[in-house]
Amino acid sequence: MDAGVSRTTVRRWLSILEASFVVYLLRPHHRNFNKRLVKSPKLYFLDTGLLCYLLRIQSASDLVSHAARGAIFETRIVSEALKNFYNRGAEPDIYFWRDSAGHEIDLLIDQGAKQIPIEIKSGQTIAADFFSDINYWRMLAGRPEGVAGLVYGGDNSYKRRGVSVLSWSDWA
Repeated sequence: MDAGVSRTTVRRWLSILEASFVVYLLRPHHRNFNKRLVKSPKLYFLDTGLLCYLLRIQSASDLVSHAARGAIFETRIVSEALKNFYNRGAEPDIYFWRDSAGHEIDLLIDQGAKQIPIEIKSGQTIAADFFSDINYWRMLAGRPEGVAGLVYGGDNSYKRRGVSVLSWSDWA
């Protein structure tokens, strides 16, 4: 789709928005496991309050049934991860991972020798399929029992299938 502006202009605008902490470009992790990977960054609009205003979401009840609910929830969780790094004076070493078959890890924390896959789901109850991409990634990484997390919209935190399941309120 043509926006009527040059790529250079778009890059400059994005650069200003990134420097102002209005948006964040989450880069893809390039560990390929001999798979074709998606290499375009994901754009997150960091201020979810302003994001909801721009989407004309006026109340929490509007958000419950809004088509962008999952994306807004994911944005909030990524934003909180960034704040955690910045508040510790650390450079965020976070990515996402997606292959050409559609398997995706929403947030991958890179700790050098190991990476921690984090799935983000806005649902208030846990479904078995929430773990499928984590399990797929852990098998590819050769660490089927490796550290992993799932942040969801519910209230309880616990461990399930070797994955730390975290309530959104415990993530912040």
